[in-house]
Amino acid sequence: MLYWLSQFSDSGGIFNLFRYITFRAGAAFFTALLFGFIFGQPMINFLRARQKKGQPIRVDGPQTHFVKAGTPTMGGVLILGALTFSTLLWARLDNVYVWIVLLVTLGFGLIGFADDWKKVTKNNTKGVSSRTRFLLGLLIAGLAAYAATHAQPVELTNHLAVPFFKRVLINLGWFYVPFAMVVIVGAANAVNLTDGLDGLAIMPVMIAAGTLGVISYAVGRIDYSEYLDIHYVPGTGELLIFVSGLIGGGLGFLWYNAPPAAVFMGDTGSLALGGALGAIAVSTKHEIELAIIGGLFVVEAMSVIIQVAYFKRTGKRVFLMAPIHHHFEKKGWAEPQIVIRFWIISLVLGLIGLATLKLR
Repeated sequence: MLYWLSQFSDSGGIFNLFRYITFRAGAAFFTALLFGFIFGQPMINFLRARQKKGQPIRVDGPQTHFVKAGTPTMGGVLILGALTFSTLLWARLDNVYVWIVLLVTLGFGLIGFADDWKKVTKNNTKGVSSRTRFLLGLLIAGLAAYAATHAQPVELTNHLAVPFFKRVLINLGWFYVPFAMVVIVGAANAVNLTDGLDGLAIMPVMIAAGTLGVISYAVGRIDYSEYLDIHYVPGTGELLIFVSGLIGGGLGFLWYNAPPAAVFMGDTGSLALGGALGAIAVSTKHEIELAIIGGLFVVEAMSVIIQVAYFKRTGKRVFLMAPIHHHFEKKGWAEPQIVIRFWIISLVLGLIGLATLKLR
């Protein structure tokens, strides 16, 4: 919105700063962070008053989690509010990729909100059915994938870019949209499965988002894309403003979510943020890199798939408990130990993801 102030500065001056993505990205970060600090505690107080018993705790979960009973959930509302406000304030609102990613984020956020609301009102860990969540997620992802393919250059439409190879493209044809839908929905659910310990999901999400933000900026500049031998997607650089708002809002949330958490993210936040990562990857043609950058989320999701499939076939378990962070809890690891080590893994994977830009 404030980008339009740059029209009042044709020959320099303070308003000329609004032309620069990097300036607006920094402003979006601090706007979202301040939003989180201002509204964080009032929101927690409101959620605690309305939810009474807080988020229901799984009966079959680790025994250490019962001390968290009464902690309010749906803290993702704070993150979504911060990133939405900062994005609308600082991003160019005529940019199609900003709207694609923002609407995917809010769409999945609404699905998560409905799920969280049903859980806290019924005081039961079973919210909206997985089938309903999955179908609604596919609908949102399908619309986003279709819009992205029509916004991207013709030579990139329905093509899959391959990392580590210069300008290699695989033409998926009509199959690309279903593939992109799986990327977005898969990312949303993988982050959702990761959100099981205080602070566990939000930091890896910020690391992955920051990495994708750098990629978005590079992909959206023809000089950078030519130098790095990556595919140029005009307009994606503006996604750096969205990512900056996400990181600022995420840090504001982490202030209250750090152990012991005063509020949980809930499906409201985890589904929305995962969907955002998937939408950014699809928009920038870096779907495969997302599996590297978000490798922690992939492992968390795979641990559940392996556990369920193996148990149905043999009646035995591969892990003491899935997702895999609960496995380490069962082995006696302290919660902060698991969280910080998973953060370290996420940071390493993010750096590897950035390295794919140059290792070609």
